[in-house]
Amino acid sequence: MSKKIQLYSLATPNGQKVSVALHELGLDFDTHVIDIRKGDQFTDEFKKINPNSKIPALVDPDGPGGKELALFESGAILLYLAEKTGKLLPADPAAKWETVSWLMFQMGGVGPMFGQFGHFTKYAPEKVPYAINRYTTEAKRLLGVLEARLTGRQYIMGDDYTIADIATFPWVVCLSAFYNADEALGLADFKAVQAWVNRCMERPANKAGMHVAPFPAS
Repeated sequence: MSKKIQLYSLATPNGQKVSVALHELGLDFDTHVIDIRKGDQFTDEFKKINPNSKIPALVDPDGPGGKELALFESGAILLYLAEKTGKLLPADPAAKWETVSWLMFQMGGVGPMFGQFGHFTKYAPEKVPYAINRYTTEAKRLLGVLEARLTGRQYIMGDDYTIADIATFPWVVCLSAFYNADEALGLADFKAVQAWVNRCMERPANKAGMHVAPFPAS
């Protein structure tokens, strides 16, 4: 295997988190596109890396103690990369754990709820009014939490850009880019969130990282 980090991914919000972080940290990596539409995630080869058959996954040939390490779950990968490089995670213990709290906010709230919103409003084969209302309401509530946090701040943790930002902004981008939800969620009303997304997207590493592991042509 190459001495570079090996990324197994697709350009979904969860996949974009890791490729953005790798670019932001300046780490060399090879990309392996896992086309989840064709079931690549269920191959025996991929399940050796991620037994849960989800993207992204990562193999670091130079893990702790110089030994190869395979990782899955995007939040765990972000924490690992931040610890490995000493970047994107505050050194101060209180600020570090506050950052982790916001990372978990994305992992447990923003990602799953925005994903369910997108599924029921755009991709579900039949419209289920209860589900659409439930996840629209929750998506708006979560955007409100972000709006309150980001008002008067450059980034989630203030002036410092962290893995909490990297984990979250691709999901907000997804609301427009994948789900066409600008009107349904009133995205223009969340002005601090929109300004923050623009700041994140202006970073050169993010422009590159968002387009790693693109969807193959059908």
